[in-house]
Amino acid sequence: MSEKYRFVRPLLPVAFALAASVHLLSSPTSAAPPPGGSAILSGKATVIDGDTLEIAGERVRLEGIDAPESDQTCGGGWFGSWKCGRAATAQLRWLVGGRRVDCESGGRDKYGRVLGWCSADGRDINAEMVRTGHAWAFVKYSTRYETIEAEARKAKAGIWQGEAEPPWKFRERRWEVAETAAPKGCAIKGNITANGHIYHMPWSPWYAKVKVEPGKGERWFCSEDEAAKAGFRPAMGL
Repeated sequence: MSEKYRFVRPLLPVAFALAASVHLLSSPTSAAPPPGGSAILSGKATVIDGDTLEIAGERVRLEGIDAPESDQTCGGGWFGSWKCGRAATAQLRWLVGGRRVDCESGGRDKYGRVLGWCSADGRDINAEMVRTGHAWAFVKYSTRYETIEAEARKAKAGIWQGEAEPPWKFRERRWEVAETAAPKGCAIKGNITANGHIYHMPWSPWYAKVKVEPGKGERWFCSEDEAAKAGFRPAMGL
């Protein structure tokens, strides 16, 4: 979900962050039973972004955490900032790594996504994303990872090495800007490409480059649910 970057230097902090996370993963967090979880969804997972997977055609939103959006940058890198959103997506790919992923469902969100407490090889994926500083504990919905976040903050891991805007604030700010220019305030862009029907949220890295052409069947959407019902799928992270 991002524009192509014009220079290489900012990728160095990402490499540094990922190297640090490998070190932090030397003492993995074991998966704990989900609070009130039920149905198990298992299989090979495709990483959509830093807190979203797809397993057997089901979109799974990692419950209790919120990772930086793909286009987000955070402070504290070697050059003053680093691409924390890209690093979060890369970290989740590393954790999944072609392994079988098991997710206990905590229900579904308003977009129809499974809310999942997920593990791979017995490792709590949600917890590891927080512990390595690649995601916030999303305490608005669960306090399960609050203690792990405090430990990551103390260690200045990932997002805690400098100033970082929480993703929920980042999304809110991007949406407010986009809806002022969108038809009827419906700021989600539905795009049709060789890769299929894809929708872009205002915080997508490619959002500014995408043009909606109604003549091609493309359209604006007011919600992700509306886009999904029209047969569009979300853009994947970098």
